[in-house]
Amino acid sequence: MYEPSPLARFGGLLATDLREVTDDPSALEKGGWWAVVADFEGGLTCARFGDVRESARAGEEAGGGAWRGPARADWTSSMDRAAYTAGVRRIREHIADGEVYQANLCRVLSAPLPDPRPESSDVDSLSALLESGNPAPYAGTVRLPAHGVEVATASPELYLRRDGRTVGSGPIKGTGRTEADLLEKDHAENVMIVDLVRNDLGRVCATGSVTVPALCAVERHPGLVHLVSTVRGELARGAGWADLLRETFPPGSVTGAPKSSALRIIRELEPSPRGPYCGGVGWIDADRGTGELAVGIRTFWIERDAPGGPVLRFGAGAGITWGSDPEREWDETELKASRLLAVASGTYAGHGADRTEPGTQQWDETEVGP
Repeated sequence: MYEPSPLARFGGLLATDLREVTDDPSALEKGGWWAVVADFEGGLTCARFGDVRESARAGEEAGGGAWRGPARADWTSSMDRAAYTAGVRRIREHIADGEVYQANLCRVLSAPLPDPRPESSDVDSLSALLESGNPAPYAGTVRLPAHGVEVATASPELYLRRDGRTVGSGPIKGTGRTEADLLEKDHAENVMIVDLVRNDLGRVCATGSVTVPALCAVERHPGLVHLVSTVRGELARGAGWADLLRETFPPGSVTGAPKSSALRIIRELEPSPRGPYCGGVGWIDADRGTGELAVGIRTFWIERDAPGGPVLRFGAGAGITWGSDPEREWDETELKASRLLAVASGTYAGHGADRTEPGTQQWDETEVGP
C-alpha cells in the first residue's frame, strides 16, 4: 500500500528524513533544518529533517503520488456572497464606532477529494501544478501525513525573513487585476498595516532599528498585482524565533488594525477556522541563523479526517476599511481564488503559458521612512 513519506520543499530545496516534530517554538533555535506550519488560530507544527538537498520540481521525488483534484462545481464556501457582503457592512459599522481601522474578512472554500487515496491526492503533486500554473516567490510543500499536516502553498507574501539578527516582513495590502485597478483606499490600507507591522517588530527588535525600505511598491503576480511594502529591523539581544512568533503572529496583513480588535471581529464574523490559511508556512535553518516564513495565503491544505471523508480546503479574503465597497471586496476574493481553484481542479488552461515572474521583496538600502 502506498504511504506518502514526510517531506518539505521550499526554494529549490527538498527535505526528507524526518527526525523530530514539536509544537515548541524554542526548538527552532537549537539546530537543524525545520519546516514550520503555524495555524491562524495558534497551532504550531515544527518538523526537523535530517536530509536537505537541492531538488527537482515539486512532485518528482522518487515514489511520489499523483494529484486528482475536485471538480470546479464541487467547491463550497463558508460564506456565500450575501453573508460576505453583510460581513463587510458590519466591519464598516465597527469602523464607524471607532473600534477598528481595518479588518480582514476571509472565507474558507472546501471540496471533497474525488479519490481520497493518498496515491491520488498527493499534496506535493498539487504543488507541482501550482508551480506551473501559478508560480510564486514563497511556494512550498509540507507533507506530514502522520501529524495531520498536508499543505501546498503558492504564497506571494513574506511574513518573516531572518538572516542572523536582521529580520524583515513584506506585508501585502491592495490587489487588482492591473495597476490601474488600485485605489487610494488600497494605498491607505497598506500604510495602516505597515504601521502595525512596525509596531509588532518593534516589540522584539532593538530600539530604533525598525525601518521601512519600501512602501507601497507594485508587484506583478500571475493574473493580478499587489501593493507590497518592506519592514526591517535588528533583533534585540537574546531574542529568537519564539519571541518573533509571539510578538508578530498572526501576521498583521491578514488580521487588521488594531490587531486585538480585528481578531475579535474576525471571531465574531467568520464561521469557519482558517487553519494554515493566513498563518505561517516556511522553513528555518537554525544552524545558519536563517529562515523564511510566508503568510499562508494562496494556500491549500488537506483534512483527511473531515466528516464525510478527506477534504481539500483553500481560503480567500480581503482587507476591509471605511472606503470598502462590499461587492468589490467580494469580487476581490473571487479574483484571488479563481485561478488557484482552476489549477487545483485541473481546469486551468494556461499552464506554462502565463509565466509572469512573481515579485519578490528586495533587501535594498533605499529607505523611505523610519
